[in-house]
Amino acid sequence: MPISLSRACKLLGYFIGHDKTYVGILHTHKDVKLKILQEIIDREFTGKITQLPPRRSKVKRQEREREVKKFDILEKQGKDILFLTEVQAGTYIRKLISDLGEKIGGAHMTELRRTKAGIFSEDDGNFVNLYEFKEAVEDYKKGNEEKLRKMLIPAEIISEVLPVIHAKKEATESLWTGKPVFKKDIEEEEVPEKFVIFYEDKFIEVARKTNEGDIIARPEFVMQPMKEKS
Repeated sequence: MPISLSRACKLLGYFIGHDKTYVGILHTHKDVKLKILQEIIDREFTGKITQLPPRRSKVKRQEREREVKKFDILEKQGKDILFLTEVQAGTYIRKLISDLGEKIGGAHMTELRRTKAGIFSEDDGNFVNLYEFKEAVEDYKKGNEEKLRKMLIPAEIISEVLPVIHAKKEATESLWTGKPVFKKDIEEEEVPEKFVIFYEDKFIEVARKTNEGDIIARPEFVMQPMKEKS
């Protein structure tokens, strides 16, 4: 789960709501052959599905469509089955397994681990587990903040979510104060509907295209530069 700090909290909306990948273990109540199980999954639980959120959820309990992009069986040991699934944000995996269980004589989930959320993945080293975080906090209390700092990801990672437009040096001061974006402020001739503005390697703002003559965009969020300590 992405967690943001300070002003970057307002950026969280640009990172959540993307596809997620999970690895988990489901336990079948009856023995089932893997071939049959995968056939049922491919036929009824892959692609567009209709799902009713569980009773203990924070959303209104009404059927809604979600997409299961991948649902693969990886391994079977007795009635315990290791699976991997890639789903649209807002898909309830526990409910997915429960619904699958209704087709095969019962099943429930015993373990679940999220391995990817949007651009953040276990493989790129951006994930931190609770044990690592606890250890870093303990070190911080002892005066060593190195481990905590290594866990921080600069806001510039937003360039992996939205297209980048480059500001001219003379425009940075006005852009950092949240003023509209003029054609003369940027290097590019055209801009997409939503984009981020950088000067060199520094993130300035998220902007949305507008049609107001020389004003080509207005900011949605401005990442004001940190003031140097005197």
